[in-house]
Amino acid sequence: MKFHVIVGRGAAASKTALLLAEDGERVRMISRTGGGPDHPLVEKVAADATDTDRLTELTEGADTLFTTAAPPYHTWPEQFSILSASLLGAVRRTGADYVMLGNLYAYGPVEGPIRPDFPLAATGPKGRTRALVWEEAAASGVKVTEVRAAQFYGGGAVSVFSLMVQRQVLEGRLALVPQALDVPHSYSAIGDTARTLVAASRSEQAFGRAWHVPTATLSARELAGRLAELAGAPKPRMEEMTERDLTLLEFTQPFWAEMHEVLEKPGHPWVIDFSETQKILGVSATPVDDVLREVI
Repeated sequence: MKFHVIVGRGAAASKTALLLAEDGERVRMISRTGGGPDHPLVEKVAADATDTDRLTELTEGADTLFTTAAPPYHTWPEQFSILSASLLGAVRRTGADYVMLGNLYAYGPVEGPIRPDFPLAATGPKGRTRALVWEEAAASGVKVTEVRAAQFYGGGAVSVFSLMVQRQVLEGRLALVPQALDVPHSYSAIGDTARTLVAASRSEQAFGRAWHVPTATLSARELAGRLAELAGAPKPRMEEMTERDLTLLEFTQPFWAEMHEVLEKPGHPWVIDFSETQKILGVSATPVDDVLREVI
């Protein structure tokens, strides 16, 4: 029986664990709280992944180490390198294959569609941090791949859409969104993210490079409208959040100060090319309505 370790306990980690367990493979999930889904083949362990010795102990004998974890958003430049170094240390010591979940920040502003072989040209602190995490792993000599997701949506997702649009639409309230509302934008379903992680872990062609999670591409207003229609909710009321709105929100919690870096250039589409994932790894995007029904 194959054995895998997953660092993280969020929606992508939990769905990945269940996919592996449903295929009869044993999974150990590691997080500070010891959370995760209930399944006979899923073991949940409370541990600090930055403790390399403990992480190594928990990873011994694993075929694959998956990581979906990230430090608190506003601490990435300081804390991500610590987590990444510990994960790499455990992989080096145990010889496990290494599958990372990343995002699109590392590319910086580009003219799409964005391909996974585009240079990682971000200059902002979060984008540069994400780029360095991959660059260090790729240069380390371990067997590694990175699966890069666009903005999450679907059941369990935590994203701008889920936090600032989804509930507001379902409750008929105004949604203030730090995103251009009427330009194309790629969204990755949690289930498709997990399926891409699993497919990458099982393909020798996947290692040594990055892959894009298959996405649905539509504007934020279109996605909100589809959600409202499926749920029988009123037509969405949406407004774009301004830089001034974000500046005022910075006084309430540090998360908001971090949004300036990742605000989209007005009128600039943010679309990715996932054709290689579809062709080589065999993963396609789930229809939008099916993903939104999970939310409802």
